[in-house]
Amino acid sequence: MKSEQIRRVVIAGGGTAGWMTAAALGKLIGKNLDITLVESDAIGTVGVGEATIPTLHVFHQLLGLKESEVMAATNATFKLGINFENWRVPGEDYLHSFGFLGKDCWACGFQHFWLKGLKQNIDHPIGDYCREHLAAREQRFAVLPDQERNHAYHLDATLYAKFLRKFSESYGVKRVEGKIEDVRLNAEHGFIEALKLSDGVTIEGDLFVDCTGFSSLLIEGALHTGYDDWTHWLPCDRAMAVQTESTGPAIPFTRAIAHESGWQWRIPLQTRVGNGLVYCSRYLDDEGAKAFLLANIEGRLLNEPRIIPFRTGTRRKHWNKNCIAVGLSSGFIEPMESTSIHLIQRNIVRLMQLFPSGGIVQANIDEFNNQAMAEMEHIRDFIILHYHVTDRADSKFWRYCRSMQIPDSLAHRIEMFKESGLIFKQAQELFGDSSWIQVMLGQGLMPRRYHPIVDLMGGKELAEFLGNIRRNVRHQVENMPDHRQFIDHYCKSPSA
Repeated sequence: MKSEQIRRVVIAGGGTAGWMTAAALGKLIGKNLDITLVESDAIGTVGVGEATIPTLHVFHQLLGLKESEVMAATNATFKLGINFENWRVPGEDYLHSFGFLGKDCWACGFQHFWLKGLKQNIDHPIGDYCREHLAAREQRFAVLPDQERNHAYHLDATLYAKFLRKFSESYGVKRVEGKIEDVRLNAEHGFIEALKLSDGVTIEGDLFVDCTGFSSLLIEGALHTGYDDWTHWLPCDRAMAVQTESTGPAIPFTRAIAHESGWQWRIPLQTRVGNGLVYCSRYLDDEGAKAFLLANIEGRLLNEPRIIPFRTGTRRKHWNKNCIAVGLSSGFIEPMESTSIHLIQRNIVRLMQLFPSGGIVQANIDEFNNQAMAEMEHIRDFIILHYHVTDRADSKFWRYCRSMQIPDSLAHRIEMFKESGLIFKQAQELFGDSSWIQVMLGQGLMPRRYHPIVDLMGGKELAEFLGNIRRNVRHQVENMPDHRQFIDHYCKSPSA
């Protein structure tokens, strides 16, 4: 491994991944670094991932960003969850919200109390025991002092990158305009030495971050790292995106609407709506996808629909030699649960935690890759769950998803929940108990029994316990303003 000190960091590519990387390195550890970002205005970014999850708060807190300023600059609205429509069967929907369900005890989760309540005819949806769930349904929201940050955003990814570019440059990050023509490797040890641009300029560096998107010019194009393909579990391989004018007030959740060969998203910003279709080309061609999408949107088109081919899976190493892949270059899990920006953030934070200031060490690379792979696999399993646990059999696509072999890790989770209502998560997993419970129940998986410790609570005591939680949630939500009214007060976009 290279023992030289790392002084020059080169970020290849801009967009959300590039400028998030630049902002974090520049602000937090860049005092003794020379950081250069290379991007070309001639190369577009994917830029359709406009929904986030609550972990982004951690990133913004690290950078010292003020939430209302970020939201106003990015045309953002609040997001409290995702509404899944037609996933179990056509005509049914359920909400996967952020936040936490009810109250757990030391031996079991809240779902066990709720399950016993059902047997006692306390028949309230499990979402009534979660503040964010009820607030989303009633389209209310407010940010209160000392409040847990269990909300996320719908934002304009292009504006977000511009906001972070300005922030990064204020901390000394240099931007170079240019198209990467060649990646120069050291003949002896194979590390990247420099990027050659189409205008002949050469950008030398000690450490390189690949934010070149699906093209993966460094991590794959130069270093041939390899890719694990997951399309046998996640068969959708194309997306079509289009923006429309808003036709009504923005709702505080994303809509994910299943169709015969995939699903459609609707993401409301302050002044427009992001729409898209995720589909499997084996069952739906591009012309059919375009016709379907245009027939199922609201409002005037703001741009022409564009096709984004993709292949679900992961790079075999996210860190190879002196190159770290961040964003789409590291792999792709489809956007159903809005994890793309989270995975960008996680690789950035991992890089800072394991930053090779005194030289590149293989043990640190191995730790980085082990953590990144585990996180990708956990998220992969959660996404597969939505497709596999379903009663839909109305198309070839859904019949394939129902019958496909799934990872053993997911099969174990499903069986454990089905038999005993239990959820166990590992320390570094993204999705917690409340997420798994909501999606499993929403997809039609009902446990056969609950934990016996719940029977220590008598019927009257259980009814009071559940009733108090519901009343407290209702009281909190009733004191919140309308979602759109709060946005206008808190973070209104200049263009709104």
